[in-house]
Amino acid sequence: MERIITLTTDFGAGDGFVGMMKGVILSINPRAVIVDITHDLAPHHIEQGAFLFANAARYFPPRAIHVVVVDPGVGSARRPLAMQLGETLFVAPDNGVLTHAIDHWRLSVAHPKIRAVRLANPAYFLPRISNTFHGRDLFAPVAAHLSLGVPLDALGTPLDDWVELERVAARRLGERIIGRVAHIDHFGNIVTNIEEEMLAGLDRARLVIRIGKRALRGIQTTYASAAPGDTLALISSSWHLEIAVREGNAAQSLGIRLGDAVVVETQI
Repeated sequence: MERIITLTTDFGAGDGFVGMMKGVILSINPRAVIVDITHDLAPHHIEQGAFLFANAARYFPPRAIHVVVVDPGVGSARRPLAMQLGETLFVAPDNGVLTHAIDHWRLSVAHPKIRAVRLANPAYFLPRISNTFHGRDLFAPVAAHLSLGVPLDALGTPLDDWVELERVAARRLGERIIGRVAHIDHFGNIVTNIEEEMLAGLDRARLVIRIGKRALRGIQTTYASAAPGDTLALISSSWHLEIAVREGNAAQSLGIRLGDAVVVETQI
C-alpha cells in the first residue's frame, strides 16, 4: 500500500540514524513513500521542532503519516504516542512536539476531533528496543504498520492527556508587538513567532523592529530590497516576520539565538 510517511528529526545526516529508520519502514512496507521534512533541527529543541514541523505539515496530503522525533527524554517515563487528526496520523514522543500541528488543526476544522493512543502493543515494534533510539525501534515500525492499514486502536491504550507546550505567543499591545525568535534557518535567517496577520492596520514603512542590539526600519518585500550584506526585515515563506542579511547570516551577524526577544513598534 502506497502512503506518504514524513520524517522530522534532530538526528542530522552524519550518523546513519535516518537511514536506519527508513530501512525499518521499507522492510515492513516496501511501497511506502518516505519524505524527509528535515533532520537538522537544533538538537533537543522541542519548541523549534514543533514550530517548524507544523509549518511544513500543512502542505502534505490529508492521509499523510508524520513521524516527528525530537526526543531528549528517550528511554525515560515519557510516553510514546500515535495521534489522529482527521485523516492525518502522527507518531511522536509525548513531549509537546505536536503542539503547533494540533493548534493548526483546531483552527482549521469547525469541530476538531482528536484521537490518541499511548503506544503499548509490542507486536508493532521491533523485537529489541534500545533505550536511546525509539525513532528506529518504535516510531518507525509503528508508522509503517499504520501505512498498511493497522487501526490506531490496535497500537495501544487511549490517551487524552497528551503533553502540549506552554504557548509563548506574540502579543500585540496597540501598535507594539512583542515576540521571540522561533526558528533560525539554514541561511541564518531569523524567523519570529510574529505572524503577518498581527501587522494588520500598521504602516509597515514606519515600523521599527528591535532585535538584539539592532533596530531595523520598515518591512521590505524581498531579499533584493536590501544591498548585499545589509540587514532587513520581511515576511517569510511561512508568513512570519523574518530578519535576514542579504547573502549573509543574520543570526551570526546579530548574535541571535532561539528564544531571543523581538519587538515591533511604530516610529513616532
